[in-house]
Amino acid sequence: MSAVANPGFSSLLSGRPLRFIAGGALIINGMFPALWILFTSLKTEAELTAKPITWIPHAPTLSNYMQAFSDQPLHLFLFNSFMVALLSTCLTLLVSVLAAYALARLNLRYRGLILSLIIAVSTFPLVTLLVPLFEIMRTLNLLNTWIALVLPYTVLSLPVCTLMLVSFFEGIPRDLENAAMIDGCTRMGALFKVVVPLCAPGVFTAGILAFVNAWDEFLLALSFNSNPSLRTLPVGIQLYQGEFAFPWPVISAALVVGIVPVAVLIVIFQERVVSGLTAGGIKG
Repeated sequence: MSAVANPGFSSLLSGRPLRFIAGGALIINGMFPALWILFTSLKTEAELTAKPITWIPHAPTLSNYMQAFSDQPLHLFLFNSFMVALLSTCLTLLVSVLAAYALARLNLRYRGLILSLIIAVSTFPLVTLLVPLFEIMRTLNLLNTWIALVLPYTVLSLPVCTLMLVSFFEGIPRDLENAAMIDGCTRMGALFKVVVPLCAPGVFTAGILAFVNAWDEFLLALSFNSNPSLRTLPVGIQLYQGEFAFPWPVISAALVVGIVPVAVLIVIFQERVVSGLTAGGIKG
């Protein structure tokens, strides 16, 4: 009755204005924390604690960024995080591509059960795996090494990446692989020369997920590496807090420095994903 009596209200709920409102709300929800951290990194301690609150810094300063690098070896934290994330991403993509191809192409007897187990494993909370993983790394004498983080990060990212790539591989016609193998390619050659290039959007997307998960992880990095020279960025940032004070402008500056490289990489990969999707649509 209300929809009939108020056609304008009904069209507002189902039309373009509602989409604009929803999109604007999502943008604000996603951008506000990042902007707040950026503005905080440009404020002095006095301006940050002043009342009333100032949203935009009156006198922006870069001293917090210089202090972030001088108080702690921030460049070392960035390097460790980048190398661990890069190595775990490469290993994750290699294993997930092979696993997804086997699930999508081979006539596995318990394929449905395997997919169900992969989904079940991906739901385990990380804190429940901390002690078993720690014992494994200690037994293998891998604590305080990059490998102690690369291997767990790979295992944690494999379920999501594998499931994502399975759906992409299933969309590739088998005739393309058969034609490549008739021309002399092995099955592995057909996989890496035909299937993987055609599934570039899925591979890049899986790589983004694996890299970001490894870059942001804190619990395992804190538990497995006590060597100061091997600290990653999430662990290193907590060192900026004092015993009785929290230098929020300096901490925010360190956060911004850690966010920018990942944001740049994500933008680069997203452009490749979009171009890959467009090229696939044109080739038909």
